[in-house]
Amino acid sequence: MFAWLEKNPFFFTIVFVAVFSVAGLVQIIPDFRKSSQPLEGLRPLTILETAGRNVYIKEGCYNCHSQLIREFKSEVMRYGMYSLSGEYAYDRPFLWGSKRTGPDLHRIGDRSSSDWHANHMYDPNSVVPKSIMPAYKHLYEKEVDFETAYAEALTQKEFFNVPYDVENLKTSVKLGTIDEARTYFKEEAQKVVEEMKNEITTQAFNDGKGKITEIVALIAYLNSLGSSRIVK
Repeated sequence: MFAWLEKNPFFFTIVFVAVFSVAGLVQIIPDFRKSSQPLEGLRPLTILETAGRNVYIKEGCYNCHSQLIREFKSEVMRYGMYSLSGEYAYDRPFLWGSKRTGPDLHRIGDRSSSDWHANHMYDPNSVVPKSIMPAYKHLYEKEVDFETAYAEALTQKEFFNVPYDVENLKTSVKLGTIDEARTYFKEEAQKVVEEMKNEITTQAFNDGKGKITEIVALIAYLNSLGSSRIVK
């Protein structure tokens, strides 16, 4: 049988593809079923974090930074606990990335503070000498888009059953009406602004009638990447 297949490349290829496909499906399908289930304790992104994620996408951060730590010892030692499929249950789209010009960011919230991010994003070389990352000073001036972030979260709640405003569920995040959400948004932003210790964002928030700039939302999102999204 095997000798005959070896002499007939066409049929050998068909048998190989069939066997390989069955083996692949047996391996992949169980993982796909698991991946649809959120990790126990995983909470959705807040509106501020969602807005920050939109900034992250808009600025193309995923082009240089991945959000996927593999099980290799070298990666775990450098970046932290390897990524679990259930951690991405509420992410649409996934931001795994395809290269690492800069470090992986999937656990950045466990490693860096808001103050560190504030200095790093404004002038990367002041924090990381010889860094090739560009400065993002424009994010300290432009006001963040609250309405789009709220609409996105509301869509996830209504169409994808993301647990916003679910009573007796410790992993849920308050969404409420748009006015309530705006209040939560400002309260969370104020905490981030205080942690950033940055004169530009502090002045914009205090003197600009609560103006929340894109950098505040982006840092809130970066802070959520890690154990802070897992409610114990």
